[in-house]
Amino acid sequence: MASLLYVCVRPEVGAADAEHASFRRALGADVVDRLNLLDDPLDEKSLAGYRGVVVGGSPFNVSDTAKSPLQLRVERDLERIARLAIDGEVPVFFTCFSIGVVTRMLGGSITVDTPESASATVIRTTPDGAADPVFGPSGPALTVFTAHKESAASLPEGAVLLATNDVCPVQAYRVGTHLYAAQFHPEPTPRDFADRMTFYRTTGYFDPEEFDLVQGQVLAASVTEGAALLRRFAEHFA
Repeated sequence: MASLLYVCVRPEVGAADAEHASFRRALGADVVDRLNLLDDPLDEKSLAGYRGVVVGGSPFNVSDTAKSPLQLRVERDLERIARLAIDGEVPVFFTCFSIGVVTRMLGGSITVDTPESASATVIRTTPDGAADPVFGPSGPALTVFTAHKESAASLPEGAVLLATNDVCPVQAYRVGTHLYAAQFHPEPTPRDFADRMTFYRTTGYFDPEEFDLVQGQVLAASVTEGAALLRRFAEHFA
């Protein structure tokens, strides 16, 4: 069995397949197993034995006012994974949508007032981030890809802020030693992210009339530290 696991929460099969490949490349692993929460409810035993779990993004939003039974179940399953990480049972790196799930679980609130369109953006490590084994070597600033409609309104109780920027203050945090959560997408290369945009052209992450312009800006960006974060995460818990 592979020692790394990708948890998929994307309904679009093509986007999910590409994200899985992005994580495998970023982690530097020949094999990264896949657990699709959209297909089956979580069996916590399926996480046993992994030295690292990464949770991909999703068009779901915690702040959605109308949620399908599937989305509600996926959110509950992500909370169960977060509990295992907080208890030190398995290391987990949550990204994008799932940071909202973790934030809410910790009693924090979600806001739609600090969105970031599909783009490369600079985030800064905090003093705690500079001392963190995963984020520290990438500081004091790193460029990553963002695309989100909601974010944590503030740092939830019990979390340590690792990275921030002026637009979206809660970019990444850690809870205990085994749970990392990032608002940004650490895994894609510029090509990966540009290709992913085609699946979400009309879903509100950017002006569809400016697709070619935004995609061109993404392709021209220099973004490498996200993958470095993921590799250090996997190596730290090896």
